[in-house]
Amino acid sequence: MLGSDLPYELVEAFGQHPVRLVPDRRIDTQAIDALVNAETMGVRGRALLAAIVALPREDALLISHADSEQPQIFATLRELARTGAIAKPDVHFLDLLTIDRPATRTYNRARIEQAAAWLGGAADWTGAFEAGNRRRALLRDVLGLRAEGRLSGTDAHAILAGAAVLPSPECCAALEAIRDLPRREGRRFLLSGSDIEDIAVVEAIEAAGLLILGENHGWGELRARRDLHAAGDPINALAATTLAPRSGPFSNAARRAGSLAVRAEALDVEGVLHLRIANDDSAPWEVAALREALGDRPLFLAEDPITPERIAAALAGETPAHEAPFEAPQRGTPRPARSRKSLDAIARFGAYQREWFATVRAQAANCEPFAAVNANAPQEILRALGVPFVVNQWWASIVAAKQQSARYAALLRAHDLPGDVEAYSAQGIAALFEEDAERAPWGGLPRPDLLGAVLITDATARIFEAWAERSGALLQSYERSIESRWDIPIDWWDGLADGWDDLIEPERLDLFEAGLREAIGQIEALTGRTLDPARLEHIMDLVNAQQRHYRATRDLVARTVPAPVSVVDTMPATMVPQWHRGTEWARDAAQAFHDEVAARAAAGEAACPNERIRLMFVGRGLWSDMGFYQRWEESHGAVFVCSMYLSLAADGYIREHHGGNLVRALAARFVTMGDELRMPSWAGAWHVKEARLHQCDGAVALSDADPLVIRALREAGIAVLELGMDNYVRDEAAEADLDARVVAFLEGPAGEASRKRLDD
Repeated sequence: MLGSDLPYELVEAFGQHPVRLVPDRRIDTQAIDALVNAETMGVRGRALLAAIVALPREDALLISHADSEQPQIFATLRELARTGAIAKPDVHFLDLLTIDRPATRTYNRARIEQAAAWLGGAADWTGAFEAGNRRRALLRDVLGLRAEGRLSGTDAHAILAGAAVLPSPECCAALEAIRDLPRREGRRFLLSGSDIEDIAVVEAIEAAGLLILGENHGWGELRARRDLHAAGDPINALAATTLAPRSGPFSNAARRAGSLAVRAEALDVEGVLHLRIANDDSAPWEVAALREALGDRPLFLAEDPITPERIAAALAGETPAHEAPFEAPQRGTPRPARSRKSLDAIARFGAYQREWFATVRAQAANCEPFAAVNANAPQEILRALGVPFVVNQWWASIVAAKQQSARYAALLRAHDLPGDVEAYSAQGIAALFEEDAERAPWGGLPRPDLLGAVLITDATARIFEAWAERSGALLQSYERSIESRWDIPIDWWDGLADGWDDLIEPERLDLFEAGLREAIGQIEALTGRTLDPARLEHIMDLVNAQQRHYRATRDLVARTVPAPVSVVDTMPATMVPQWHRGTEWARDAAQAFHDEVAARAAAGEAACPNERIRLMFVGRGLWSDMGFYQRWEESHGAVFVCSMYLSLAADGYIREHHGGNLVRALAARFVTMGDELRMPSWAGAWHVKEARLHQCDGAVALSDADPLVIRALREAGIAVLELGMDNYVRDEAAEADLDARVVAFLEGPAGEASRKRLDD
């Protein structure tokens, strides 16, 4: 059982023995590291993969969606087995989601039924539920001794771990034997933050003189609090176990903090220790809510590695490196060299973008409803209802281009929010704190009335939750469902545009369609407008037409040698109209982009006339340093011809509706968004296809690239250079020798591939 949200009763009802799986420090991860090129999968993920591969062959594995890493682990197992790197495990993914709405309950029920079919046989629901409730009641009694100071936090976590692996009769017998413990001494504390999957963490904390009385993470006492009652329908009961979670990245930070503050008051603890373990991106975003809820009660922050010395430092008030304040750059800080653009369209698009944004700011100033949404949120319904909006990631690119990233990070930190955890998605909330009108990019982002995001990462829910709380905006969250089948088509690009209803799981489409219909109703209530189906159909048709122009442009660039343009041109020329998709201007802009590229190709004009090496860029764009892509054109004839932006527009956005269910067709566009770029099986084969289509000699990857994409490229004979750096929070240490590493790559693997291609 991999996931703190999995109901043990589901497995026990079928006569199987559930055992909690956690990272095991004793297992060597070298073999897994070699398979997944582990730069983009954390220590925990690699350790879990190693533990899974080491399981006895007769064991089965059930994985949940408790965080964003576990779907990646399931998909990685699927891809490694598909490619023959590991033997096929007996594994099932149980995608239980968290927002308490009817569509989620229906979705969860379907997923429970699928898991029950995988387990097989007849189920004893009554016996499983009774055993589970008995186990929880005994755990509550024993953990009550900890709250009284009679049980150490270390022993409590050992008991919780034992309860997660022992058969129910043995577990209950052991729990019943724990009685009459003496009172312990120590500084009374509660724990919050990341799940603790290693008892050594609690040992280190208590070795620093703390007495842990409780915690609010998923593997702790929360597992014992809520009994299950079948009420005539055990499937529904199990389907509801993850709704409105009290822990994990999808829990409400303010509600979780308030509950812990009540416990802190009742137990009269000295303080709360907040942990960030294994680069948990969700935990830092709950610090502000926790500090506010605790009031005058102290909150201390600690990060990996958790040692007695680091705990002592945290209690002494030393700030973790993660929380160290930024020094905002002064005016006049040198900027990276500007990139050279080949297309006249880019200047026209930029001018239009400025005019459009000024109009949006004026509308917001006139008290018209204004929305800010993530790039993977369904913007088409906002356009159909006439709500002006800004895409969060576009705003981040403007902040970066204006060299304001460090200053915005400082603004976040000044308000107790992390400045370098998913910073690319946090620039919108940072704009709320803008106080320097002169330096505000493009005059500043208006305060939103509506926010929208698909919960695709562990930090997304917390970022948008904090943004909504501080702005007063209505938050529309769309749950990210996971492709749960073992056998999936990897050449999806050939059928997704027109055959999406056959390629995508119906459960996923049903869920997102319901979410869209709920969101439409909320926007109608907010604006007093009614969605016009004809208007939505027109917008859908415009979007499809726009993407077909991108597909033609992608194909033209891919087949033309030397390339008429590089990614310095195609990235902004794609993305500026993409933020306006569903408008006549965006459709016409995409056509103008294509026509200008075609004219350059026909005239024999090239981004780099001495082109010798063709490169793919894997990951988000370096919007703050577009000159990076041209740095080696003159010296090495190295041209970046392919990025995710134009390629995904060509293959990932088109959804034909044929006059049918428009909302379902729109759902089909967003259900898979993100899968194409980073989900194993989906992403690896597509990147290989794109690299070959563009005749690439090599690929350069950022740290957000999926490890199996890197592996797939290498196995296809495409050399890859992993830069080990983020597109937004730039690591000076990683960049110190960047030029030397790129030159070595161009003169080595990529150069050799180029010479072979040219010889052939």
